[in-house]
Amino acid sequence: MKWIRILLVCCVLAPLAGCGYNAIQSSDEDINAAWSEVLNQYQRRADLVPNLAASVKGYASHEARVLTEVASARARVGSVQMTPEMVKDPAALAAFDQRQGELSGALSRLMVVSERYPELKANEAFRDLQTQLEGTENRIAVARGRYIKTVQHYNVQIRQFPGVVIAKIFGYQPRPNFSVANEAAVSTAPALDFSAQSQSQPQPAKANAAGE
Repeated sequence: MKWIRILLVCCVLAPLAGCGYNAIQSSDEDINAAWSEVLNQYQRRADLVPNLAASVKGYASHEARVLTEVASARARVGSVQMTPEMVKDPAALAAFDQRQGELSGALSRLMVVSERYPELKANEAFRDLQTQLEGTENRIAVARGRYIKTVQHYNVQIRQFPGVVIAKIFGYQPRPNFSVANEAAVSTAPALDFSAQSQSQPQPAKANAAGE
C-alpha cells in the first residue's frame, strides 16, 4: 500500500515537474530576448551620438565641455560589453546601467545647449536626428520596462512551487534586474521643442562675430 501511494505521488509530480521546467526554461529565454531588445535600442542611441555631436559642433564649436561629456560618456558605454553571462551578474548590470545613465545625462545637456542656437534648431538634418533620438529614448523605456517585468516573472517562478524545486535541481538562479526607482528618470526623456525658433535666445556665435 505504501509503494502504491509513492507511485501515485510520483505519477502526479512527474507531469507537474515537466511543465514547471518548461515554464522556467521559456521564461529564461524570454529574458534573453528582452535583453537583446534593450541592447538593440541602446546601440541605436549610441549610433546617433556622433552625428548629433557633429551637428552641434558645427554651430556651437565653443561648447567644448558638453561635447566632450557626450563623447566620453559614449566611449564608456562602448567599453562595457554585456555578454549573456555578464547580465546575470548584479554588479555588471549595475555598471552597465550607470554608464547608460551617464550618457542619458550628457545627451540631455546637449539638447539644452542646442536650444541656444536658432540656426542649429532650424537645421533639417539636426531636427531629424532629434526626432530619431526622441523615438529611441521612448523605445529604450519600453524595452527596459518589458525586461523588468520579464525578470520579475521569472524570479517569482523559481521561488514558488514547483519552480523552487526545479530551479534547485537544474541550477536556475534569480536574475538581477534594473532598479525600478530609476525607471521614472529613464521614461521621461527630454522633450524636443521645435517650436518658437524665432523666440529663442540670440545665437552667441553671432554676438561674438559682431563684436570682432
